[in-house]
Amino acid sequence: MERSDSPTSIRPVILASFIGTTIEWYDFFLYGTAAALVFNRLFFPTLSPLAGTLSAYGTFAVGFVARPLGGAIFGHYGDRLGRKAMLVWSLVIMGTATALMGILPGYDRIGIWAPLSLVVLRFFQGIGVGGEWGGAVLMAVEHSGDEKRGLHGSWPQMGVPAGLLLSTGVFALVSGRLSESAFVAWGWRVPFLLSVLLILVGLFVRLRLLETPQFARVREEHGVATAPLLEVIRNHPREILVGMGMRFGQNVLFYIFTVFVLGYGERTLGYSRSSMLWGLATAALVGMFSIPIFGSLSDRLGRRPVYLAGAVLSLLYAFPFFWLLGLGPGWVPLAIVLGLNVGQDLMYGPQAAYFAELFATRVRYSGASLVYQLTSVFSGGLAPIIATLLLARKGAWAVAVYMAASSALSVVGALFAPETRPRRP
Repeated sequence: MERSDSPTSIRPVILASFIGTTIEWYDFFLYGTAAALVFNRLFFPTLSPLAGTLSAYGTFAVGFVARPLGGAIFGHYGDRLGRKAMLVWSLVIMGTATALMGILPGYDRIGIWAPLSLVVLRFFQGIGVGGEWGGAVLMAVEHSGDEKRGLHGSWPQMGVPAGLLLSTGVFALVSGRLSESAFVAWGWRVPFLLSVLLILVGLFVRLRLLETPQFARVREEHGVATAPLLEVIRNHPREILVGMGMRFGQNVLFYIFTVFVLGYGERTLGYSRSSMLWGLATAALVGMFSIPIFGSLSDRLGRRPVYLAGAVLSLLYAFPFFWLLGLGPGWVPLAIVLGLNVGQDLMYGPQAAYFAELFATRVRYSGASLVYQLTSVFSGGLAPIIATLLLARKGAWAVAVYMAASSALSVVGALFAPETRPRRP
């Protein structure tokens, strides 16, 4: 097992990773919230409500299709040139696409060019976030000593609930202070335009980082891979398949709990938009604590048992989730917290260290990104669409079956996964 240097600069590194991923995921999640609440009316007004919602979720999925491409491009250059430069470029691409969404005219102004432009910008968002995750995770994990990789790797993972909390909170604040007509007309654009300020903060933080000691050592020893992605596919097929199985259920559940649930609560259960948004914001806040707790727990108990526990609990919770939601709007925060912050976060907390440790340093950016981003196309990217279709045709019980089956795949992946936590002396 490779050992890492343990520089004294680990705190600014993990803080920078956290801030950067928070901004990236803020941008990415803005789209999911807007797709669930307003994009069907603004960019697909000629369609029926169901068809418009599915179309909005379809453009949402485009970002996931682009993520493996972003992971491949940034992974290739991240394994050849270094982690730091890739993090800067991913932030620039993501921020530019998000800000342009904030000024994009609707269908009533430019017709078919509105949804087409939306798809293009969403694609570039996917490219940016596809390159972001691997670099941010490796900056934290490869600067860390063996004993705390799970904890330190969880910091960029915390960027997900932080970005979700920030995007949902801004949307809830703007939505709550404006009338419905004002929110649809221009209020939804405010969170997108705020991205410009956040990107400037992220660039300031990331430009101050140093390259990771593990990659620097590989470069000094002339061990940089010529074609890292091809080397991963050729030499690590088992790790790829196991990692994708583990990732599948976790990613499906995340987007059921954070995107699909918004439309389900408002349109099917008749709950107010604010009750759904604040329920989601509560879960995002809890995730700021649950993710590092479970990441640290994997340092003590091992990655595999913690991950497996999350997959099993998620499988068991699929049906109670909809029952709890149906009790009333006051139960929304608890229903989402139990699913997102217990079952899902038990997998997501140790995931960064786990996926990084599956691959050697020379191909780690490409390998971890491939597992994380390629799986997202078939799991999280399609989850809101599949869940919406199942709900319309069969009811909530069918969505619960879908969640349980996806969790079962993560259970199988975790059962076949090796334990990667470094042995303690």
